[in-house]
Amino acid sequence: MPKVKRSRKPSPDGWELIEPTLDELDQKMRKLYEYCIKDGYADKNLIAKWKKQGYENLCCLRCIQTRDTNFGTNCICRVPKSKLEVGRIIECTHCGCRGCSG
Repeated sequence: MPKVKRSRKPSPDGWELIEPTLDELDQKMRKLYEYCIKDGYADKNLIAKWKKQGYENLCCLRCIQTRDTNFGTNCICRVPKSKLEVGRIIECTHCGCRGCSG
């Protein structure tokens, strides 16, 4: 959880009551995140991509690697549906995604 900037406006009434609970939840979520990364339940690099603009719905890292395609481009699932032919159904050959670009 990001640090709360307190200099802009005063805290609402009762903030002191819930602040310790929020800090405790923040610590628990950080431990859970680190556990999932360490044991291989989550992909750290994929989560890092999700934080970047345009990659919020990325299905897998292989779909954005241009070296794995014939023409040196991204996977077909990265093409926005508005740019595809009407009625065309696409599916990624790597992971089976039907469109993660939005």
